[in-house]
Amino acid sequence: MPREMFGDVVDPSVKVGSRQWYVVPLSIATHVVILGALIIIPLMAADVLPTPPAMMAFVAAPPPPPPPPPPPPAPAAAAPKVQPVQANPAAAPIEAPSEIKPESSVAATAAEGVAGGVEGGVPGGVVGGVVGGLPEAPPPPPPPQAPIRVGGNIKPPQKRKNVNPVYPPIAQSARVQGVVIIEATIGPDGKVKDAKVLRSIPLLDQAALDAVKQWEFTPTLLNGVPVPVIMTVTVNFTLQ
Repeated sequence: MPREMFGDVVDPSVKVGSRQWYVVPLSIATHVVILGALIIIPLMAADVLPTPPAMMAFVAAPPPPPPPPPPPPAPAAAAPKVQPVQANPAAAPIEAPSEIKPESSVAATAAEGVAGGVEGGVPGGVVGGVVGGLPEAPPPPPPPQAPIRVGGNIKPPQKRKNVNPVYPPIAQSARVQGVVIIEATIGPDGKVKDAKVLRSIPLLDQAALDAVKQWEFTPTLLNGVPVPVIMTVTVNFTLQ
């Protein structure tokens, strides 16, 4: 029984070396040809291989298109046509017509005189003039003299008209009293032309100004000529 189980091992039916001697070299050569074909054929088809991405990095982008050309300049406006100026038949002539003769000189007429004229007239004068010609125009009046402040040789004028101030009722009710000092400008005729308050009592100022503007003084003389002066006056308000 054991011999039957291991009979093929002890006495194999297939013998090594039963094949032909050229089978092994032929098998090796066949495998070499097949492997070479698998390697060489892909290398021969290089035109279908993809381009390596590294080569695309050195390819420059196409340049941008050039800018459009500038628009052509606008055609120049045609110069306006100048209309010929027509002569105005009613215009005065520039040159005197040859038919007009020059008038006789005034000097000859002045030497001969004019009937009815007066002695000492001017050439070309009119009948009924004034002997010796027209009188000269009077000189312009001198500018008004500035007011002079009273003091020194300028004595203050004397009051010739006095007007008492009207006591304001509101000041009386408030028991307000005192002295208002006013600077008055007196004209050459002695009347007060302007007045302003130097020392004020608000409830009494206007009443004092109204009274002073009605005062009149004697004219102040400087070298015998009346002149305007500036002087200080006082108005006293006292409750009775």
